[in-house]
Amino acid sequence: MIIELVNTGTELLLGQIVNTNAPFLAARLNELGFSVLYQTTVGDNRERMKNVLKTALERANIVITSGGLGPTQGDITKEVTASLLNKPMYLHEASAEQIQRFFTEHRLCMTDNNLRQAMMPEGAQVIENTCGTAPGVIVEQEATGKVIINLPGPPHELAAMFEKSIVTYLTKRFGVQGAIVSRVLRTYGLGESALEERIKKYISAQSNPTLALLARNGEIHVRITARAASETESVQLINELEGQIQPLLNEYIFGIDEETMEKSVGSLLLARKLTIALAESCTGGLVTSRITDVPGSSQYLLGSIVCYSNTVKTRYVGVPEKIIASKGAVSQETAECMAQGIKERFQTSIGVGITGIAGPDGATENKPVGLVYIAIDGSAGKVCYEHYFKGTRLDIKHRTALATLNHVRHYLLTI
Repeated sequence: MIIELVNTGTELLLGQIVNTNAPFLAARLNELGFSVLYQTTVGDNRERMKNVLKTALERANIVITSGGLGPTQGDITKEVTASLLNKPMYLHEASAEQIQRFFTEHRLCMTDNNLRQAMMPEGAQVIENTCGTAPGVIVEQEATGKVIINLPGPPHELAAMFEKSIVTYLTKRFGVQGAIVSRVLRTYGLGESALEERIKKYISAQSNPTLALLARNGEIHVRITARAASETESVQLINELEGQIQPLLNEYIFGIDEETMEKSVGSLLLARKLTIALAESCTGGLVTSRITDVPGSSQYLLGSIVCYSNTVKTRYVGVPEKIIASKGAVSQETAECMAQGIKERFQTSIGVGITGIAGPDGATENKPVGLVYIAIDGSAGKVCYEHYFKGTRLDIKHRTALATLNHVRHYLLTI
């Protein structure tokens, strides 16, 4: 069954709010085995919305809308749906009573326009809203068997209605659709084109499972998606293809699905019973923040110092003044001293030192914006990496943090 999601609301087109309904619906529908092949966003304009819904019905079996079921004049999704399917609107008494009850229970004054939410297309199946006042509706097109489902816009209302009522309806109405399962191999260190070159024969030959490369904030994700009669069969198909791809990308794969770089680093530290401390300059504590995003990180992260000034580098981290004077605050020597100093100060297994020029100021002829040194000190010895990152100040900080975590990950793999 092919599904199209139609997201309504001019505020979406203006970028005033982020649409979280579409990814929620797409993910859940794919889990149920339905193929979400189209997504459209349209503003609160009757003619444009009608054209969008008409097109959606022509190419999909099921159209699911979100938004536009409220009490105001701009909430027109139900009315447009009814008009398209030639369904007259009527007052659904049970919904009107439920809306009145909601206002009474919350001790609010109900204005007359709220009854617009109780107006329903004739013959529609009304879906109770247990989290708000706007009911949802399911309208079937008799001649074709196609369906339009109108869901409310507020994400918590939409999610609750979908889980409580729509899942049951779709399963009963269209039967079990099989299982669509995806797995994401998260990689770092290879560009998208270089990564594609390594696995291009599998991309060219793909059918089921399918392969897709996705660039995500400095990472490249390899998504493997399989469809089969059951989740077990889909997973088996994914396992077979992953087994062929994995050796080609082995050193670059740091996580699966939701496993972030910081979670991977934390798992390695825990497995090896090691501790870590960081001295951060240009990243301003960003690496430490990412590490502490992982629950339980206090078991291996003992502390960190944001040593932005040279005084803090020397006084609290132990970088010799003569090193900064002769080599500069942004240098391999300073980064190495920071890693060693923080390790000794916190008595950890591993110390990390990060120093660089995030810009836009502070560069010299020999030290451009984006120059970063990342040093690690531990039982496997002392190492330092030089990078030249491009982008804005925030880009450079983000890329430095990601590179630092990846270097720590590789360092831990050698221990």
